[in-house]
Parts: sequence; C-alpha cells; structure tokens
Amino acid sequence: MRNPENIRQVAALQPDYMGFIFYEGSKRYAEGYITPELLAELPVSIKKTGVFVNAPQESIEATIRKYKLDAVQLHGRETPKVCAAIQSMGIEVIKVFSVNDRFVFENTLLYESCADYFLFDTRGQAYGGNGIPFDWELLKGYLSPLPYFLSGGLNLENVKHLGQVRPKPYAIDVNSGFEQEPGLKNIDSLKELFRQIRSK
Repeated sequence: MRNPENIRQVAALQPDYMGFIFYEGSKRYAEGYITPELLAELPVSIKKTGVFVNAPQESIEATIRKYKLDAVQLHGRETPKVCAAIQSMGIEVIKVFSVNDRFVFENTLLYESCADYFLFDTRGQAYGGNGIPFDWELLKGYLSPLPYFLSGGLNLENVKHLGQVRPKPYAIDVNSGFEQEPGLKNIDSLKELFRQIRSK
C-alpha cells in the first residue's frame, strides 16, 4: 500500500494487517508516498506492517519508530538475533520463507523463539510479489506449532480452496492478485474477498 486514497479505501474494509514495503528494489516501495501522519489515521485495529528485505537492523528500527509500526515482515536472510531484537521492541515479527518443492520446513526451527508468525510465499526471481502460488500440499510437512500466513499468487479463484489447506493458515497475505497496478489495490476484488472469508 502506498496511495493515500487507496489506503483509506482499504482501511474502510477493516483488514487485520496492512503492509507497507520499505525495500527499495520493489515496485511497491512506499517511502516517499506515505507519511507518519497518514498511517496515524488508520484504525487501531489494523496492524501497520513494514515489509523489509535484508535491511540493517538500525534501519528497520528507525522505520518502526518513524511510522509507529505494529509488525514487520522480514523477507530476507535476517538472523534470529535480529528478529529477537525487533520483537523485544514490542513489535510482531512475521518471518518469511520462500517455498518450492525442495523447501525443508525444519528451516523454520531456529526462528520459533523469535518470531510471532511465519509466512510462506512462493520462491521466485524476486523477494515476494511473484504472483504465483506454490503447491499447498507441501504444507503438510509443516509441523511447527507457530501459526503461519499463506501468501503467493492468491486470487479470488484459488482462495475458494483455502478450506482444504492443512494445517490451516492463521491468515492470508494478498497482493498482486488484488491489484489494478503495483501498489494500487482493486477495492471491488477486496470486497468480494472479505465477503467470501467472513461468510465462512
């Protein structure tokens, strides 16, 4: 999210989290488009989430303080030590893992004590935002008690099958499948998504 009016429109739908990308390599890079004042307008029920990729710990912490973030998504090779330091600030840590058919779910074990949630996305050329789902059958290999977010190519068609995913995701992270263009969400598509999810 980075367009102020679009942010307000999405906020009106009351999502649990709203993501702002602070990775310069992303076409959805939010710095320079959003302000701390804009984010301060958001309902307190929406967790303002900063998305980072291999950013220095000091930079992550400064961004958290600037925008008064509630959570971070860490998409790179951040160490458990960095995750623990951010968590000690009272910030929710969502550690991201990129999944393909060679992914080993034991990779998550080192982060169980320093993350609040894991997020499983599709391994691709970019850090997230690849717009392609991975084989959800692979999730049967996930045995950790830590709740997880499901991401990667979610759209109105495939979210209909989420009820079959085991173990059940704690949350879903949607992006490109609900965009008009990078950083601009399609409100009608999101309304339909929320209708589907909240009717279950």
